[in-house]
Amino acid sequence: MGDLAGRVGYAAVPATCGELVQGSLEGIPCLVSCPIDVYSMATVRLDGSSRWHVPEERPKSVAALQLGLCHLGRSVGGALHLVSPLPAGRGYGTSTADLGATLYALGNACGYAFTPPEVARLAVSVEPSDSTLFPGLTLFAHRSGEFYETLADAPPLHVVVLDPGGEVDTVAFNRCDHRAILQRLAKEHRQTFDMLRQSLRDSDWEMLGEAASLSSRLHQAILPNPWLDDVLKLARSVSALGVCRAHSGTLLGLLMDTVTTDVAAVTAYIARRFPSLAVHVHRLTSGGAIDPRNLGAAAARKTLAYFVPDI
Repeated sequence: MGDLAGRVGYAAVPATCGELVQGSLEGIPCLVSCPIDVYSMATVRLDGSSRWHVPEERPKSVAALQLGLCHLGRSVGGALHLVSPLPAGRGYGTSTADLGATLYALGNACGYAFTPPEVARLAVSVEPSDSTLFPGLTLFAHRSGEFYETLADAPPLHVVVLDPGGEVDTVAFNRCDHRAILQRLAKEHRQTFDMLRQSLRDSDWEMLGEAASLSSRLHQAILPNPWLDDVLKLARSVSALGVCRAHSGTLLGLLMDTVTTDVAAVTAYIARRFPSLAVHVHRLTSGGAIDPRNLGAAAARKTLAYFVPDI
């Protein structure tokens, strides 16, 4: 459509250090992602053609682009460019960040403001998705997209990301039937979600950490992480609030108070104690889309650091 030729849209969506809590409520799998201040960034440039130039190595984002065009009723061509620094299969929420950034940027280019529920519905039709598509911290039915609950803005916490490498085949993992285990753990999962809600209402970050640690332990029944016991002990030794983890990946994270924690000393200690772990310090941040041109210098440096590790 010629009227859109030359239009450019931008969007950035945060990555994650896994989830704060994940489980099921009333038999529906759901989660609350742990967004961190590193981003996938998308640029959509429209032209007068009917063809698209897309990153072939990102087929899920290309699928989201096609769904978005159908949703908007647009038959326009152009180019999709993604800056996506994080490895897949570890729990950084890479695919969701890419999908979300693509859809929000497409809407921006077309002069249409996608709502988070619209983006979420399109994203889950491609694959189960994280709640980083929504502003703040959000409880989301990540497989079906059938409900979401906005909980709060992100509290002022550090997330010390512990990356042991490796990866989980998320496509194969998402095909597994975990319903029997989820049903068996339903009471405990409700407890973790209730604890998280209360912690955010009361600004009780110790309770938030307890909820995350409990969720991390419960998930060992579904996807054992061989590092979890050591990291829980580490959390106690450095006075972390708790431990979050990727529920379909390998990452773990220490949740730490930004006021009382000497995060540089903690990371130096971890490097000595566990030299095989890659350690990245981030802030817990709110989900949702932002204009990447408005990213602060610190977030831009952290994003680029995944391309150039010694930046």
